[in-house]
Amino acid sequence: MISETQRSAALADAQHKAAALFERIGQSLIRPGLTELQLTREIAELGRREFGLEQNWHKRVVRAGPNTLQPYDENPPDLMIVEDDILFLDLGPVFEAWEADFGRTFVLGSDPYKLKLRDDVAAAFAAAKKYFQDHPRITGSELYAYTQHLAAQAGWEFGGPHSPAI
Repeated sequence: MISETQRSAALADAQHKAAALFERIGQSLIRPGLTELQLTREIAELGRREFGLEQNWHKRVVRAGPNTLQPYDENPPDLMIVEDDILFLDLGPVFEAWEADFGRTFVLGSDPYKLKLRDDVAAAFAAAKKYFQDHPRITGSELYAYTQHLAAQAGWEFGGPHSPAI
């Protein structure tokens, strides 16, 4: 039996390892000229080689360009990563039996619109996480409304077929 303190520490450790994995992905793997599937395979190899990863608790999602707008369950056509592209990665690596769930947006090039989107997504995630922690009785609908507010505040339209307005 594992204590709640041990469980919490193990999950935090898995999340830190996932952050390190994403750092390595950003440093060495993301580049134009690969397809999403090729990058997915390179991520799996890097995970095995440097982090001992043998399994994920959900499929690896690597989406570039227009595919970044596709919901999780979709399997859109394999796109080539190009110069000045935007990518979204959603990984669920399992470290020593502890699951992490991590997503990040990457931008190739210097397109100010894409860089703003990347930065705004990260800021909105942090703000929504804090809001969730500060409101322990919040409902899913309330958190969703708050994330819509954050998007609008940053000048973005929030939503898509996987996240319709409630």
